This record gives sequence, C-alpha cells and structure tokens, in this order.
Amino acid sequence: MKDTVGAFVPDGIFRLDGASDGPLAGTTFAAKDIIDVAGRTTSCGNPDWLRTHGPAAATASVIQRCLDAGATLVGKTVTEEFATGLTGENIHHGTPLNLNAPGHVSGGSSSGSAAAVTAGLVDFALGSDTGGSVRSPASFCGIYGIRPTHGRVATDGVMPLSRSLDVIGWFTRDAELFAAVGAVLLRDFAAAPPAGRFLVAEDLMALLDERSRAALTGAIDKVAGLLGKPEPLRVVDDSPVVGLDAWALTARTIWGREAWAEHGAWMTSERPKLGSGVAARFETRARVTAEEAAEALVRRDRISAYLDDLLADGAVIALPAAPGTAPRIGGSDAEIDPFRATNEPIGALSGLGQLPEIVLPLTDVDGLPLGLGLAAARGNDEMLLDLAQALHAAGVARTIPIPE
Repeated sequence: MKDTVGAFVPDGIFRLDGASDGPLAGTTFAAKDIIDVAGRTTSCGNPDWLRTHGPAAATASVIQRCLDAGATLVGKTVTEEFATGLTGENIHHGTPLNLNAPGHVSGGSSSGSAAAVTAGLVDFALGSDTGGSVRSPASFCGIYGIRPTHGRVATDGVMPLSRSLDVIGWFTRDAELFAAVGAVLLRDFAAAPPAGRFLVAEDLMALLDERSRAALTGAIDKVAGLLGKPEPLRVVDDSPVVGLDAWALTARTIWGREAWAEHGAWMTSERPKLGSGVAARFETRARVTAEEAAEALVRRDRISAYLDDLLADGAVIALPAAPGTAPRIGGSDAEIDPFRATNEPIGALSGLGQLPEIVLPLTDVDGLPLGLGLAAARGNDEMLLDLAQALHAAGVARTIPIPE
C-alpha cells in the first residue's frame, strides 16, 4: 500500500493479517497511533514520547477484536499530539490530506484515520474521541463516524487523555460496514429499540454560520422522513446547568484536570517539543485545581441526568457534528482558536452525557463536506447504526466514493 495522503506515521505501514473468516473478513483497517500493537512503540503523535517509551507488551483489545473478526490491520495513523486538537495538523508528522476538501484539514485529532478512509487506503479506521476527535474529522471529510457510548468499546492499550470522556470510535465510507464494525466492537451488542421523538438542539445549531446552519437544516429535513417531524429545543438553555459557556467549561475543566494527571509529570520532566496549540492547552490544563474539577463533576452529573431524562424512550437529537466546514491547512492559532471555542459546547453534549453520537455525511457548503450529528441515550448505539443503514436504504445517505 502506498500512502498517498500522509495518513500514516513514519514506519507506520505494516500488516497484521486478520482471521481467515468472520464478519469483517476481507476488509482492511488502520488504527490511530495512540492504540497499542504488541512489539511496536506507540508515539501518541510526538517523537519525544516515542523516544522515552518502549514497545507495547500487548495489542489493544479494540484492535484484536477487529483482527479476530477477519479484518487486516495495515498500519498506524497520524494524530495530533496526545490526541489534542481540532485540525489534525501535526508539527512532527505533517498534515494528512483531505481528498474530499483539497487544501483543507482532515480534522483532529484522528486526522490520519479519517484521511485514510476518505482516500480509500483502508475500508475502516479506528480513532478516539474526547471532545470531538472522531466527530469533527468525519464531518470535515464527508464520511461516517461514531462516538460510541462511553465504556461500550474497550480502551485497554489506549493512551488515556481524559478517562471520563475518552472513547474509541471508527470511520467508514458506507453505512453497512459502519454497522458491521459496531457489531464487532460494541460490548453486549443487541437488537436496537425503535427510535422515538426527533429533537433538534437549536441552541447548538445557532452557533454555526448562516449557510452551514441552512445546510444542516436541509439534512435534518431529510432525516425527518424516517423519524418524523423534528421538535426544536434549546437543549442547553433548558438544562439545570444553563448556558453554552457553562457546558464548555465543565467539559474543559474535567478534561484538563484528568489530562494533566495522566501526562503532567512526564511533560514536566521531559519538556517535549510540542506544537504551539497543544502546548498552550496543556499549560492551561496544568492550572486546573482540584476544587474546580470537583465542581465540574457535580455539574457533569446534573447534565448527564438531564440528558438521560430528555432522551428516554428512544429519543434522537440532531446537532452539528462540527463547528462548520474544514478550515484551510496552515491556519494560525489566532484563526483556529475561535473555531475551537465554538466546537467546545458542540462536543460537550455527548461527552458530558456519555452518549453515542453518529456523524452522517448528508450535506456540504460550497463543495466542502458538513456532517450531521445524531445522538441518543446511553446504550442506544445500535439504534443510531440502524438509522444510518435505513437512511442509506431510503436513498438519503449514500456510500461515499473514493476520490479520483
């Protein structure tokens, strides 16, 4: 295989054959380079981490399950350092190309995985999502992506960033394989309940520019053909923790405290070379106090209980998967930071609620992909995967072709 889009890390192309049969037999996949493969050193996007760590003793369960199901692993993909970032640009490993939006980023932090699927280098790829690191790349690249219910996909052998928010998700170009991977990876995979009310997070939709909002409104109308008339709600403003800023602060505080607890000692002792955006975020994380984190966890529990009630009985909520279309490659921190700030409350809904959320490639703005997010109650991953297949069968969603 030739890496035509810079999706794989240096020395990251190799082959581990899957089982001779199984539900994923004949497919190929790649894994974000925060996920361990026995005998290989995981870099987490940073050469200093690679230098100071040895080969993994065991292969992560999420990779092993794919291998056992017949899929063949063909390598490890680029991530923004320590799974931190929205654009997917890595100062050490480069910027994976987004063939569905030339000149624009493939999205972070799971940029290499999304780029590899978009380019047809693999059939599916594993990524991680803490604050949107599967959802934004899926939206930017115009492919399918999922952030599963927290805890439903094994995370042993995966670099932790924020254990309260981290999940492993995946990307595909078609709805059938999207669901087939879920049947392999989701713990206690079972028949899905029927979908209930169709809700729209109007306060999150309002964060987008007018053209992006109009495009997603059109996508929501298409989904309504299956789910029924949408009910607009101000999801955040009607919650017990009022305000988009409060939701974003809650997620940022939890994430910051946990990330510094995981990596602060190593960063302090090794002083690694970091991209400017990554360095700034870890500097901020170092300042989160125990008291602030404790208060954030209380707010998180109130938000989670509220979302459990809101999404009971099979309700599905539509929201942006990302704060807009993919930014251009090479944007400065000053240009990207407002975009990142807009993403924080968008990413916080499913993160704080520990909800499953799929990204559907249903629309675009000026030829740039824009994904629609659909979230459901904890444990209703199967419902969302079934919905993706139903939308495909109805001609609303399509298999994404490999760009020429």
